Amino acid sequence: MLPINLISDTITLPTASMKAAMLEAALGDDVFGEDPTVNALQQKMARMFGIESAMFCPSGTMTNQIAIKVHTRPLDEVICDKDSHIYLYEVGGYAYHSGIAIQLIDGVNGVINAEQIKTQIKPIKDWLPRSKLVVLENTSNRGGGNYYEKGSIEPIKKLCQEKGMALHLDGARLFNAMTESGESPMDFGHLFDSISICLSKGLGAPVGSVLLGTKSFIDEARRVRKVMGGGMRQAGILAAAGIYALDNNVLRLKEDHIHAREIGIALSKCTWVDAILPVKTNIVIFGVDPEIGAETILHKLENAGIKASGFGGNNIRMVTHLDFSPEHMSEFMRILPKIA
Repeated sequence: MLPINLISDTITLPTASMKAAMLEAALGDDVFGEDPTVNALQQKMARMFGIESAMFCPSGTMTNQIAIKVHTRPLDEVICDKDSHIYLYEVGGYAYHSGIAIQLIDGVNGVINAEQIKTQIKPIKDWLPRSKLVVLENTSNRGGGNYYEKGSIEPIKKLCQEKGMALHLDGARLFNAMTESGESPMDFGHLFDSISICLSKGLGAPVGSVLLGTKSFIDEARRVRKVMGGGMRQAGILAAAGIYALDNNVLRLKEDHIHAREIGIALSKCTWVDAILPVKTNIVIFGVDPEIGAETILHKLENAGIKASGFGGNNIRMVTHLDFSPEHMSEFMRILPKIA
């Protein structure tokens, strides 16, 4: 039996070639800006998106929280979708680190629009927080990998400019979105005041996220990174994995999306599946018949060699990734009809 792990695209292991790149990386002290491989990764990402500067961090949560901290001050407010990662999965960091409030919007599978945002921008009153930042997530984790295209972001950017608000992109899986839409990093670079890109999800690096912004923004972001404990020394051994991932693991994301759609189709034929979110990229979220329950199905799947994750209520999430091969796909299709 071939073990199948669909818990997340964060469970991937570095390939031999990626490990070789890490071992061969030139190293220095990044706190002093002297790690050549970290500098190369940051410059590569900045050029790719047409943005002035970039900063390497241990995680996407850190890059998001640093961006929020730099864009706001205490008693301000961030506006985002109700299923946003910054709201649900970053331990309330917006309040803990930045002392700000949050205004949630009920989007469509994690995607919000300019009109919805406009209705939530608060007037200037002594008793109200000040609406200063909008955060979009691309792709949306809880939205089943749903994504924004640049045409839907442009009205949001215009609104933010009119209202004097910053716009940040939690681009944890942005390369998945661009793979599907056919758009380029340059298409997104000019739309945001800051962008966070995760290297350890679909791209397969073991660690790391990059924050993009203007030079003055990143200069301040480096100070915030330091106070959060994110200043790393010979971090080039990790940055090398990010460079390798960007050079080798972007085009193949399409394979993950094909596998996810095949899984979605197969699940739609299972009598115990209640509903499936539209499968847009590499995330499959589906509901289980309440009379059976998600925990029962998760247990049966694991006993059959398939790992998936519970996703609240009777929902289950499966995520395809570079360690999920065509052979895994064939084994999955063999096993799934036996789950009842």
